[in-house]
Amino acid sequence: MSLVRTNDKCIGCNRCIRACSSMGANVAVEKGRGNIIEVDSERCIACGACLDVCEHGAREYIDDVERFFEDLKKGVKISVLIAPAFLANYSRDYENYLGMLKKLGVNRFISVSFGADITTWGYIKYITENKYYGSISQPCPAVVGYIERYAPELLPKLMPVQSPMMCAAIYVNKYMKVSDKLAFISPCIAKKNEIDDPNNKGYISYNLTFKHLVQYLKAHPVIGATPYKDEIEYGLGSIYPMPGGLKENVYWLLGEDALVRQMEGEAHMYEYLQRNKEILKAGKTPYLFVDALNCTNGCLYGPGTEARADMTEDVFMAIQRIKANSKNNSRRSAWGKGLTPKKRLSALNKQFANLDLNDFVRKYTDRSEICAHKIPTAKELDEVFNSLKKDTKEKRMIDCRCCGYDSCHEMAVAIFNGFNHRDNCVHFIKDLAFDEKDKALELTEEVRRAQDEMREKKASLANEIEENFGTLKNTINKIDETSSDNAYQTGSISSEMSEVDEFAAELKTVLNRIETYLNKLEENNAAVIAISSQTNLLALNASIEAARAGQAGKGFAVVANEIKKLAEDSKETADDSNANNKDIKETIEHLIQESGKLSEIVGRVNGRAATLVSSSEETAASISLMKEVADNAERSLRQMLDG
Repeated sequence: MSLVRTNDKCIGCNRCIRACSSMGANVAVEKGRGNIIEVDSERCIACGACLDVCEHGAREYIDDVERFFEDLKKGVKISVLIAPAFLANYSRDYENYLGMLKKLGVNRFISVSFGADITTWGYIKYITENKYYGSISQPCPAVVGYIERYAPELLPKLMPVQSPMMCAAIYVNKYMKVSDKLAFISPCIAKKNEIDDPNNKGYISYNLTFKHLVQYLKAHPVIGATPYKDEIEYGLGSIYPMPGGLKENVYWLLGEDALVRQMEGEAHMYEYLQRNKEILKAGKTPYLFVDALNCTNGCLYGPGTEARADMTEDVFMAIQRIKANSKNNSRRSAWGKGLTPKKRLSALNKQFANLDLNDFVRKYTDRSEICAHKIPTAKELDEVFNSLKKDTKEKRMIDCRCCGYDSCHEMAVAIFNGFNHRDNCVHFIKDLAFDEKDKALELTEEVRRAQDEMREKKASLANEIEENFGTLKNTINKIDETSSDNAYQTGSISSEMSEVDEFAAELKTVLNRIETYLNKLEENNAAVIAISSQTNLLALNASIEAARAGQAGKGFAVVANEIKKLAEDSKETADDSNANNKDIKETIEHLIQESGKLSEIVGRVNGRAATLVSSSEETAASISLMKEVADNAERSLRQMLDG
């Protein structure tokens, strides 16, 4: 779970990368035409540096305030541990806020200042008994988180005595026998990591940052609450939240000859650890220990406080009053002014004589494997630089820090590990812009040359178009004339074919009439043949009678022969007429059939002629349209060429 998150206000300005001491905790991710900076929960130590530098409100953190109040409503029994910085931050409203929480159901209130006294006792006892010199203090969970992730070589030098918060929780649970769930009112986001660390056995259930807690109480007023105080007296542990607070506690008990190295501030703390890793690891420092804090102004202005935003001086002045009161009110205790450091230490050991130091010792976890980043080879680094267009030594040492990293080399390593991308390098983008500018200039020159060539071609093309359109118009006119003549000729053919059709009809009528006459003639010929046969019979009889008459009948016989000859001639003529009539009838019948076919052909020709006339008219219309289109095309081309 990531304690620090990026919301949708991020504009990818890279300031959080620049402020972060943990490589890869802030990851630049391409989004649209820019990027956003996301938080890698495994690598983030919750130091709060990104919250400080973000001017866009794009970073936010989470704690357990909402869950805490929900559990109170459910009746969960909870007691509260209070960071000593809470009194300094809210000196006027301290007891009022505790009263509100009491009204809402909190069982007990214990200041972690008492836990800080145990931590001081534990540090001195562990150092002296184990000759454990040159260690690094661990009250700050961000420092612990950094060493676990990025400087695991220093884990053996990390003081194994618990922080004031954990010492208070262990004391309340083991020595006071309080079985309630514990909540910690905290100035620190990273305390959530310490609380959830399995090495700390779940003593504490909630991290309540000052800011979110007070915001909740203001948003949900508690009616009828009365002021309330914390329960256990404490000593100089109350000044732990100020810069050098642990160091001052040790000086108060051991004297100022005990050399404690004070180091705080996100910008310096982790650089100091990396730069001095070897001598710290080897124990070559003269220090009793290094008093290491993440925040420049100590826990008074932790990332979970409201005071951090404006760094009001009221908080620092309040802690000075608390410091003075702790010394003045404890004159006979380990913290009293009137005692020597040696007597104070003796008094402290006596105060905590019933405590077992082993109860307050903790372990750490090497988390470097999941946080380690790959170191690129020279070849791999060269490939990254070349992809950034950094192909010279000078370009690889610009170190402008716009990407968020101190050097181009760090940026290249980040890109190699996927923590950043090349488009987040302003000089890469600038080089791309210059490349595009050069391409644009080349393209502009090409366009200019092309325009010159185009103007020349346009002039030539205009003449060619004019000639071609002249030819086209002449061709269209000829087609128009031919089409018009075809339409006229087709109309004439149709008219004349109608006359042919009429002629064929009249011819058929005449032929039918001739056929009627021929039939009549055939009937007459039959009658002639019949008469001729009768006449011939009569002539035969007359010849017989003339023969019987002898000489007297000779003249009659001659007449009879002539009549017979006439009858035979008439019959022959009639027969011949019938034969001719038959031939004529067959011919007429054939003519009638052909005249019918002629009518059919004329009908088909007329139909096609009519279609042809219609097509000719459509062709004429299309030709007119062709003329119009050709004229429009010529005008458009001329306008284009003139333009």
